[in-house]
Amino acid sequence: MTLFVISFLIGCLSVMTGRGKRGQWPAGMPVTRPRLVAVGGTYEGTHGRASDAYVVQERLVAVADGAAGAEPGHTAAAVVLGAVVAARPQRAGTRPEDLDECAQTAHRALRTAALREPAGRDLVSTLDVIVLDPGESPRLRFAHVGNGAIWHCVKGAAPVPLTTAHSFGDGPLLRGLGLPSELNPEVGAVSIHPGDRVVIVTDGVVRALGPQRMAELFTAGSSPAACLDRMYDELAAADPKEDATVIIADVAF
Repeated sequence: MTLFVISFLIGCLSVMTGRGKRGQWPAGMPVTRPRLVAVGGTYEGTHGRASDAYVVQERLVAVADGAAGAEPGHTAAAVVLGAVVAARPQRAGTRPEDLDECAQTAHRALRTAALREPAGRDLVSTLDVIVLDPGESPRLRFAHVGNGAIWHCVKGAAPVPLTTAHSFGDGPLLRGLGLPSELNPEVGAVSIHPGDRVVIVTDGVVRALGPQRMAELFTAGSSPAACLDRMYDELAAADPKEDATVIIADVAF
């Protein structure tokens, strides 16, 4: 009896291995699909004014940083993320331009909220969004506004920044949700493969660690959790004054 059970299990494993991820599975069997395996968190700044917020879903990660700090900053970030989640960009088209419209929707929501708040002029936020599109040729779409950053880490290669900062050093934001000027988000798309890693950081991380050290740390851990631990250790040593948020997501199939 034991020999029969073992033989049966080996036969099942052989069938699963042979058919693979793209094979024809029996009706009702679950199908593996690309997803983001993500960890993240916010290292709280020493000045005690919350400004960062983020959301992580199966194929969507969004990070917002309220530019003013304190209560208006955190409110701005929360409004922006609420608008992004409501827009469901992972289901609303597959063009990079569709993420432009998602950012514009969040921008309008923040401008509307500003009209209702006594400190409305302080409701300004950055936004970084990534969406994983499945299919025969999976890819990652992104939208970026502000002084955060999105990095793409191809397995076995050096990390590459996908975005540029919309500010000069520690100067004011040149592009930000809630500002009266035209938004003009930076949007794009890249092909992705199993084992690729995508990292989103707010400017608190950029200022504390710098681009070169961040790139080294992005590939220092064998898992997103190990990488996050290393980054938290270095953030603790740097002791940033403002919130520093980092989201590390591996692409899994």
